[in-house]
Amino acid sequence: MPLLDFQPPHSPAPVPQDVVRFIAEADRRIERFHEDCRVPGFVASDYALAYRFLRDLAAGTEARGRRFCEWGSGLGVVACLAAMLDFDACGIEIEADLVDEARRLADDFELPVEFVCGSFVPRGAEKRVYSAGTYSWFTTDGDHAYEDLGLDPDDLDVVFAYPWPDEEAVTADLFEWYAGTGAVLATYHGTDGIRFRRKTAARRPRR
Repeated sequence: MPLLDFQPPHSPAPVPQDVVRFIAEADRRIERFHEDCRVPGFVASDYALAYRFLRDLAAGTEARGRRFCEWGSGLGVVACLAAMLDFDACGIEIEADLVDEARRLADDFELPVEFVCGSFVPRGAEKRVYSAGTYSWFTTDGDHAYEDLGLDPDDLDVVFAYPWPDEEAVTADLFEWYAGTGAVLATYHGTDGIRFRRKTAARRPRR
């Protein structure tokens, strides 16, 4: 199997107060955003949980490097948390209003995170996505964000994503095909927590 499940060693240390304050402000902005401009499919994560898991990942040896990308980054909260943990963080989001909000949040907390508007589906993968089925919110519309970031998908060491149940298989498939060997996929599953998988081998040549 190209993707192998693993669990980072867990630290019982509490979430630092500066991170708690950041998450509280992010939650306030998310609530305000929902009131002013509802975006279909945008659901907030458990950010304290995400921070603890990313801290465990950063402290261990499971991640091959520090380049982090949040797929479907919304207000960019997890990418900002990754930057707090010294990841080289970026986020890709299809909704321009959310990108603007994410940039403001990062700027207000002086966090070095780059957010771009577009699709996290790599160029050429659109047929692969839609040949697998139809989805609640998954879309390939929009600019190809990796070009704006100056990155290729296999440059990313850690990807954090929020697949809806009907999107889980295609999200994993895209990661298997386009991520580099040794890269980590972290996916948020609501009350089921966060699942970590590592790409252990190259998949067959792309067609």
